[in-house]
Amino acid sequence: MSRFYRYTNSKADLNMSDFIFPILEIIIGIALLFSGGELFVKGAIALSLILGIPQIVIGLTVVSLGTSSPELLVSLNSIFKNSDSLAASNVIGSNIFNILVVLGISALITPLKVKSRIVRRDVPLLMAISCAVWAMSSTGLLTWQAGIFLLFCLLVNTVWEIITINEKDEDITTAEPEIDDRSLNKGRINIILKLFFGIFLLSFGANILVNGAKSLAFLMGVSETIIGLTIVATGTSLPELVTSFIAALKGKTDLAIGNVIGSNLLNQLLILGSCSIFSGFEGLTISKDLINTDLPIMVLTTFACLPIFWTKGKITRMEGFVLLNIYAFYILDKIFISSDFDLLREYRISILIYSVLLTILLFLRERFNLLKL
Repeated sequence: MSRFYRYTNSKADLNMSDFIFPILEIIIGIALLFSGGELFVKGAIALSLILGIPQIVIGLTVVSLGTSSPELLVSLNSIFKNSDSLAASNVIGSNIFNILVVLGISALITPLKVKSRIVRRDVPLLMAISCAVWAMSSTGLLTWQAGIFLLFCLLVNTVWEIITINEKDEDITTAEPEIDDRSLNKGRINIILKLFFGIFLLSFGANILVNGAKSLAFLMGVSETIIGLTIVATGTSLPELVTSFIAALKGKTDLAIGNVIGSNLLNQLLILGSCSIFSGFEGLTISKDLINTDLPIMVLTTFACLPIFWTKGKITRMEGFVLLNIYAFYILDKIFISSDFDLLREYRISILIYSVLLTILLFLRERFNLLKL
Protein backbone atom coordinates (compact mmCIF):
# COMPACT_ATOMS: atom_id res chain seq x y z
CA MET A 1 0.00 0.00 0.00
CA SER A 2 2.79 2.43 0.91
CA ARG A 3 4.62 1.73 -2.38
CA PHE A 4 1.43 2.41 -4.34
CA TYR A 5 0.87 5.65 -2.42
CA ARG A 6 4.41 6.85 -3.12
CA TYR A 7 4.03 6.01 -6.81
CA THR A 8 0.71 7.85 -7.30
CA ASN A 9 1.85 10.79 -5.22
CA SER A 10 5.08 11.21 -7.20
CA LYS A 11 3.11 10.94 -10.45
CA ALA A 12 0.75 13.67 -9.27
CA ASP A 13 3.74 15.88 -8.38
CA LEU A 14 5.21 15.29 -11.84
CA ASN A 15 1.95 16.27 -13.51
CA MET A 16 1.72 19.46 -11.45
CA SER A 17 5.25 20.45 -12.40
CA ASP A 18 4.42 19.87 -16.06
CA PHE A 19 1.80 22.64 -15.84
CA ILE A 20 4.30 25.32 -14.80
CA PHE A 21 6.03 25.81 -18.16
CA PRO A 22 2.83 26.04 -20.30
CA ILE A 23 1.30 28.51 -17.83
CA LEU A 24 4.47 30.61 -17.92
CA GLU A 25 4.39 30.50 -21.72
CA ILE A 26 0.82 31.79 -21.72
CA ILE A 27 1.58 34.60 -19.24
CA ILE A 28 4.75 35.67 -21.08
CA GLY A 29 2.99 35.43 -24.45
CA ILE A 30 0.14 37.66 -23.29
CA ALA A 31 2.61 40.21 -21.86
CA LEU A 32 4.59 40.28 -25.11
CA LEU A 33 1.41 40.65 -27.16
CA PHE A 34 0.27 43.56 -25.01
CA SER A 35 3.66 45.32 -25.21
CA GLY A 36 4.04 44.63 -28.91
CA GLY A 37 0.56 45.96 -29.64
CA GLU A 38 1.32 49.19 -27.78
CA LEU A 39 4.57 49.74 -29.70
CA PHE A 40 2.92 48.90 -33.01
CA VAL A 41 0.09 51.36 -32.43
CA LYS A 42 2.45 54.19 -31.40
CA GLY A 43 4.75 53.58 -34.36
CA ALA A 44 1.89 53.27 -36.86
CA ILE A 45 0.19 56.44 -35.58
CA ALA A 46 3.42 58.42 -35.75
CA LEU A 47 4.11 57.17 -39.30
CA SER A 48 0.56 58.05 -40.35
CA LEU A 49 0.96 61.59 -38.97
CA ILE A 50 4.19 62.05 -40.92
CA LEU A 51 2.44 60.91 -44.09
CA GLY A 52 -0.28 63.50 -43.45
CA ILE A 53 -3.14 61.09 -42.85
CA PRO A 54 -6.00 62.77 -40.91
CA GLN A 55 -6.22 61.78 -37.26
CA ILE A 56 -9.82 60.64 -37.55
CA VAL A 57 -8.79 58.16 -40.27
CA ILE A 58 -5.98 56.96 -38.02
CA GLY A 59 -8.50 56.37 -35.25
CA LEU A 60 -10.80 54.39 -37.53
CA THR A 61 -8.05 52.21 -39.03
CA VAL A 62 -4.65 52.14 -37.33
CA VAL A 63 -5.82 52.23 -33.72
CA SER A 64 -8.51 49.61 -34.33
CA LEU A 65 -6.01 47.36 -36.09
CA GLY A 66 -3.55 47.81 -33.24
CA THR A 67 -5.99 46.64 -30.56
CA SER A 68 -6.92 43.62 -32.73
CA SER A 69 -3.32 42.73 -33.64
CA PRO A 70 -2.91 40.17 -30.81
CA GLU A 71 -5.95 38.21 -32.02
CA LEU A 72 -4.69 38.41 -35.61
CA LEU A 73 -1.18 37.15 -34.85
CA VAL A 74 -2.36 34.41 -32.49
CA SER A 75 -4.98 33.11 -34.94
CA LEU A 76 -2.59 33.17 -37.92
CA ASN A 77 0.09 31.45 -35.84
CA SER A 78 -2.46 28.78 -34.91
CA ILE A 79 -3.30 28.23 -38.60
CA PHE A 80 0.36 27.69 -39.46
CA LYS A 81 0.53 25.08 -36.67
CA ASN A 82 -2.60 23.26 -37.91
CA SER A 83 -4.69 24.38 -34.94
CA ASP A 84 -7.81 25.60 -36.71
CA SER A 85 -9.94 25.14 -33.59
CA LEU A 86 -7.64 27.44 -31.58
CA ALA A 87 -7.71 30.11 -34.31
CA ALA A 88 -11.51 30.12 -34.63
CA SER A 89 -12.24 29.83 -30.89
CA ASN A 90 -9.88 32.74 -30.17
CA VAL A 91 -11.93 35.05 -32.40
CA ILE A 92 -15.31 33.84 -31.16
CA GLY A 93 -14.23 33.90 -27.50
CA SER A 94 -12.74 37.37 -27.92
CA ASN A 95 -15.99 38.73 -29.38
CA ILE A 96 -18.01 37.26 -26.49
CA PHE A 97 -15.49 38.64 -23.97
CA ASN A 98 -15.56 42.12 -25.53
CA ILE A 99 -19.33 42.53 -25.31
CA LEU A 100 -19.96 40.84 -21.97
CA VAL A 101 -16.83 41.74 -19.99
CA VAL A 102 -15.35 44.87 -21.61
CA LEU A 103 -18.73 46.62 -21.93
CA GLY A 104 -19.83 45.21 -18.56
CA ILE A 105 -16.83 46.55 -16.65
CA SER A 106 -16.95 49.88 -18.50
CA ALA A 107 -20.65 50.28 -17.63
CA LEU A 108 -19.94 49.58 -13.96
CA ILE A 109 -17.48 52.48 -13.98
CA THR A 110 -19.96 54.87 -15.57
CA PRO A 111 -23.20 54.39 -17.52
CA LEU A 112 -22.27 54.24 -21.21
CA LYS A 113 -24.31 56.74 -23.21
CA VAL A 114 -24.74 56.00 -26.90
CA LYS A 115 -25.16 59.12 -29.01
CA SER A 116 -22.96 58.83 -32.08
CA ARG A 117 -23.98 57.73 -35.56
CA ILE A 118 -20.95 55.48 -35.82
CA VAL A 119 -22.30 53.21 -33.07
CA ARG A 120 -25.88 53.27 -34.31
CA ARG A 121 -24.69 52.25 -37.76
CA ASP A 122 -22.01 49.75 -36.74
CA VAL A 123 -24.22 47.73 -34.39
CA PRO A 124 -26.61 46.59 -37.17
CA LEU A 125 -23.58 45.95 -39.39
CA LEU A 126 -21.97 43.83 -36.67
CA MET A 127 -25.21 41.88 -36.28
CA ALA A 128 -25.36 41.19 -40.02
CA ILE A 129 -21.71 40.11 -40.20
CA SER A 130 -22.08 37.85 -37.14
CA CYS A 131 -25.09 36.11 -38.69
CA ALA A 132 -23.24 35.76 -42.00
CA VAL A 133 -20.20 34.20 -40.32
CA TRP A 134 -22.44 31.77 -38.43
CA ALA A 135 -24.25 30.81 -41.64
CA MET A 136 -21.04 30.39 -43.66
CA SER A 137 -19.50 28.28 -40.87
CA SER A 138 -22.52 26.01 -40.48
CA THR A 139 -21.04 23.44 -42.88
CA GLY A 140 -17.98 23.03 -40.66
CA LEU A 141 -15.70 24.92 -43.05
CA LEU A 142 -15.07 28.61 -43.60
CA THR A 143 -13.85 28.49 -47.19
CA TRP A 144 -11.31 30.75 -48.86
CA GLN A 145 -14.15 32.22 -50.91
CA ALA A 146 -15.84 33.23 -47.67
CA GLY A 147 -12.54 34.76 -46.54
CA ILE A 148 -12.35 36.90 -49.67
CA PHE A 149 -15.94 38.02 -49.08
CA LEU A 150 -15.16 39.01 -45.47
CA LEU A 151 -12.05 40.96 -46.49
CA PHE A 152 -14.05 42.69 -49.26
CA CYS A 153 -16.65 43.71 -46.66
CA LEU A 154 -13.83 45.09 -44.50
CA LEU A 155 -12.52 47.15 -47.42
CA VAL A 156 -15.99 48.52 -48.24
CA ASN A 157 -16.65 49.39 -44.59
CA THR A 158 -13.29 51.15 -44.21
CA VAL A 159 -13.79 53.19 -47.39
CA TRP A 160 -17.32 54.05 -46.26
CA GLU A 161 -16.01 55.26 -42.90
CA ILE A 162 -13.42 57.47 -44.57
CA ILE A 163 -15.83 58.89 -47.18
CA THR A 164 -18.43 59.81 -44.54
CA ILE A 165 -15.92 61.53 -42.25
CA ASN A 166 -17.30 64.98 -43.09
CA GLU A 167 -20.80 63.80 -42.11
CA LYS A 168 -19.74 63.00 -38.56
CA ASP A 169 -21.21 65.13 -35.83
CA GLU A 170 -19.54 66.42 -32.67
CA ASP A 171 -20.36 63.28 -30.71
CA ILE A 172 -18.51 61.15 -33.23
CA THR A 173 -15.49 63.42 -33.19
CA THR A 174 -15.22 63.11 -29.41
CA ALA A 175 -15.52 59.35 -29.75
CA GLU A 176 -12.20 59.11 -31.58
CA PRO A 177 -9.04 58.32 -29.58
CA GLU A 178 -6.79 61.16 -28.50
CA ILE A 179 -3.62 61.23 -30.63
CA ASP A 180 -0.76 63.35 -29.34
CA ASP A 181 1.40 63.99 -32.38
CA ARG A 182 3.97 65.94 -30.34
CA SER A 183 4.89 62.91 -28.26
CA LEU A 184 4.78 60.44 -31.14
CA ASN A 185 6.51 62.30 -33.96
CA LYS A 186 10.11 62.00 -32.76
CA GLY A 187 12.06 60.95 -35.84
CA ARG A 188 11.63 58.37 -38.53
CA ILE A 189 14.28 55.98 -37.20
CA ASN A 190 12.52 55.85 -33.83
CA ILE A 191 9.18 55.22 -35.58
CA ILE A 192 10.59 52.41 -37.72
CA LEU A 193 12.17 50.81 -34.65
CA LYS A 194 8.83 50.92 -32.84
CA LEU A 195 7.06 49.34 -35.78
CA PHE A 196 9.54 46.53 -36.30
CA PHE A 197 10.04 45.84 -32.59
CA GLY A 198 6.27 45.88 -32.08
CA ILE A 199 5.73 43.39 -34.91
CA PHE A 200 8.55 41.22 -33.55
CA LEU A 201 7.04 41.16 -30.05
CA LEU A 202 3.59 40.41 -31.49
CA SER A 203 4.93 37.52 -33.59
CA PHE A 204 7.11 36.12 -30.81
CA GLY A 205 4.40 36.53 -28.18
CA ALA A 206 1.81 34.88 -30.43
CA ASN A 207 4.11 31.90 -31.01
CA ILE A 208 4.77 31.46 -27.28
CA LEU A 209 1.08 31.85 -26.38
CA VAL A 210 -0.06 29.29 -28.97
CA ASN A 211 2.58 26.79 -27.83
CA GLY A 212 1.57 27.25 -24.19
CA ALA A 213 -2.14 26.95 -25.01
CA LYS A 214 -1.64 23.74 -27.00
CA SER A 215 0.51 22.21 -24.23
CA LEU A 216 -1.95 23.21 -21.51
CA ALA A 217 -4.87 21.75 -23.45
CA PHE A 218 -2.98 18.45 -23.85
CA LEU A 219 -2.02 18.28 -20.16
CA MET A 220 -5.53 19.14 -18.98
CA GLY A 221 -7.10 16.66 -21.36
CA VAL A 222 -9.43 19.30 -22.83
CA SER A 223 -9.85 20.47 -26.40
CA GLU A 224 -7.93 23.42 -27.80
CA THR A 225 -11.32 25.02 -28.41
CA ILE A 226 -11.95 25.35 -24.66
CA ILE A 227 -8.53 26.95 -24.11
CA GLY A 228 -9.05 29.28 -27.06
CA LEU A 229 -12.49 30.41 -25.86
CA THR A 230 -11.27 31.16 -22.35
CA ILE A 231 -7.58 31.76 -21.60
CA VAL A 232 -6.35 32.75 -25.07
CA ALA A 233 -9.40 34.92 -25.86
CA THR A 234 -9.09 36.74 -22.54
CA GLY A 235 -5.38 37.36 -23.05
CA THR A 236 -5.72 38.70 -26.59
CA SER A 237 -8.66 40.94 -25.55
CA LEU A 238 -6.66 42.82 -22.90
CA PRO A 239 -5.92 45.80 -25.23
CA GLU A 240 -9.67 46.31 -25.78
CA LEU A 241 -10.32 46.00 -22.04
CA VAL A 242 -7.63 48.55 -21.14
CA THR A 243 -8.71 50.97 -23.89
CA SER A 244 -12.39 50.90 -22.91
CA PHE A 245 -11.56 50.99 -19.19
CA ILE A 246 -9.49 54.16 -19.57
CA ALA A 247 -12.10 55.70 -21.89
CA ALA A 248 -14.83 55.04 -19.31
CA LEU A 249 -12.72 56.62 -16.55
CA LYS A 250 -12.29 59.72 -18.74
CA GLY A 251 -16.01 59.82 -19.49
CA LYS A 252 -15.52 59.07 -23.21
CA THR A 253 -18.31 56.52 -23.31
CA ASP A 254 -18.65 56.56 -27.12
CA LEU A 255 -15.00 55.52 -27.42
CA ALA A 256 -15.52 52.73 -24.87
CA ILE A 257 -18.41 51.32 -26.92
CA GLY A 258 -16.95 52.05 -30.36
CA ASN A 259 -13.73 50.26 -29.41
CA VAL A 260 -15.67 47.06 -28.69
CA ILE A 261 -17.90 47.24 -31.78
CA GLY A 262 -14.95 48.06 -34.06
CA SER A 263 -12.81 45.30 -32.59
CA ASN A 264 -15.56 42.70 -33.01
CA LEU A 265 -16.01 43.75 -36.64
CA LEU A 266 -12.28 43.45 -37.30
CA ASN A 267 -12.11 40.10 -35.54
CA GLN A 268 -14.62 38.61 -37.96
CA LEU A 269 -13.84 40.50 -41.16
CA LEU A 270 -10.05 40.69 -40.97
CA ILE A 271 -8.98 37.79 -38.75
CA LEU A 272 -11.47 35.09 -39.78
CA GLY A 273 -11.17 36.27 -43.39
CA SER A 274 -7.36 36.08 -43.32
CA CYS A 275 -7.33 32.73 -41.50
CA SER A 276 -9.71 31.12 -43.99
CA ILE A 277 -7.54 32.30 -46.90
CA PHE A 278 -4.27 31.17 -45.29
CA SER A 279 -5.86 27.80 -44.56
CA GLY A 280 -5.69 27.08 -48.30
CA PHE A 281 -8.23 25.40 -50.52
CA GLU A 282 -9.45 23.14 -47.70
CA GLY A 283 -10.64 26.16 -45.70
CA LEU A 284 -10.75 26.93 -41.97
CA THR A 285 -12.23 24.05 -39.97
CA ILE A 286 -14.97 25.07 -37.52
CA SER A 287 -15.77 22.48 -34.85
CA LYS A 288 -19.33 21.34 -34.14
CA ASP A 289 -19.14 22.71 -30.59
CA LEU A 290 -18.43 26.19 -31.94
CA ILE A 291 -21.23 25.93 -34.53
CA ASN A 292 -23.85 24.58 -32.12
CA THR A 293 -23.00 26.54 -28.97
CA ASP A 294 -20.43 29.33 -29.10
CA LEU A 295 -21.25 30.96 -32.44
CA PRO A 296 -24.96 31.22 -31.45
CA ILE A 297 -23.90 32.75 -28.11
CA MET A 298 -21.70 35.26 -29.96
CA VAL A 299 -24.65 36.20 -32.21
CA LEU A 300 -27.07 36.45 -29.26
CA THR A 301 -24.71 38.70 -27.27
CA THR A 302 -24.39 40.91 -30.35
CA PHE A 303 -28.18 41.10 -30.75
CA ALA A 304 -28.46 41.97 -27.05
CA CYS A 305 -26.76 45.27 -27.84
CA LEU A 306 -29.62 46.38 -30.07
CA PRO A 307 -32.34 47.00 -27.46
CA ILE A 308 -29.79 48.47 -25.06
CA PHE A 309 -28.37 50.93 -27.59
CA TRP A 310 -31.58 51.92 -29.36
CA THR A 311 -34.25 52.00 -26.66
CA LYS A 312 -32.51 53.47 -23.63
CA GLY A 313 -29.57 55.03 -25.41
CA LYS A 314 -27.16 53.82 -22.73
CA ILE A 315 -25.82 50.83 -20.83
CA THR A 316 -26.60 51.26 -17.14
CA ARG A 317 -24.56 49.87 -14.26
CA MET A 318 -27.24 47.25 -13.63
CA GLU A 319 -27.03 46.12 -17.25
CA GLY A 320 -23.25 46.01 -16.99
CA PHE A 321 -23.62 43.78 -13.93
CA VAL A 322 -25.95 41.50 -15.90
CA LEU A 323 -23.45 41.26 -18.78
CA LEU A 324 -20.69 40.22 -16.38
CA ASN A 325 -23.00 37.65 -14.79
CA ILE A 326 -23.74 36.10 -18.17
CA TYR A 327 -20.02 35.77 -18.93
CA ALA A 328 -19.31 34.20 -15.54
CA PHE A 329 -22.04 31.61 -16.13
CA TYR A 330 -20.74 30.97 -19.65
CA ILE A 331 -17.18 30.32 -18.44
CA LEU A 332 -18.33 28.11 -15.55
CA ASP A 333 -20.42 26.07 -17.97
CA LYS A 334 -17.36 25.56 -20.18
CA ILE A 335 -15.26 24.50 -17.20
CA PHE A 336 -17.92 22.07 -15.96
CA ILE A 337 -18.33 20.53 -19.42
CA SER A 338 -14.59 19.98 -19.81
CA SER A 339 -14.30 18.44 -16.33
CA ASP A 340 -17.35 16.14 -16.70
CA PHE A 341 -19.10 17.82 -13.79
CA ASP A 342 -21.74 15.46 -12.36
CA LEU A 343 -24.14 18.25 -11.40
CA LEU A 344 -24.06 20.09 -14.73
CA ARG A 345 -27.81 19.69 -15.24
CA GLU A 346 -28.57 21.02 -11.75
CA TYR A 347 -26.17 23.93 -12.35
CA ARG A 348 -27.97 24.91 -15.55
CA ILE A 349 -31.36 24.70 -13.83
CA SER A 350 -30.10 26.98 -11.04
CA ILE A 351 -28.80 29.44 -13.66
CA LEU A 352 -32.22 29.40 -15.33
CA ILE A 353 -33.95 30.16 -12.01
CA TYR A 354 -31.43 32.92 -11.26
CA SER A 355 -32.00 34.43 -14.72
CA VAL A 356 -35.78 34.44 -14.25
CA LEU A 357 -35.47 36.13 -10.86
CA LEU A 358 -33.04 38.69 -12.24
CA THR A 359 -35.39 39.41 -15.15
CA ILE A 360 -38.27 39.98 -12.70
CA LEU A 361 -36.05 42.30 -10.65
CA LEU A 362 -35.13 44.32 -13.73
CA PHE A 363 -38.78 44.55 -14.74
CA LEU A 364 -39.77 45.79 -11.28
CA ARG A 365 -36.90 48.25 -11.37
CA GLU A 366 -38.13 49.70 -14.66
CA ARG A 367 -41.77 49.65 -13.57
CA PHE A 368 -41.38 51.22 -10.15
CA ASN A 369 -37.95 52.95 -10.52
CA LEU A 370 -36.30 50.68 -8.00
CA LEU A 371 -32.51 50.37 -7.58
CA LYS A 372 -31.91 53.17 -10.00
CA LEU A 373 -28.24 53.03 -11.05
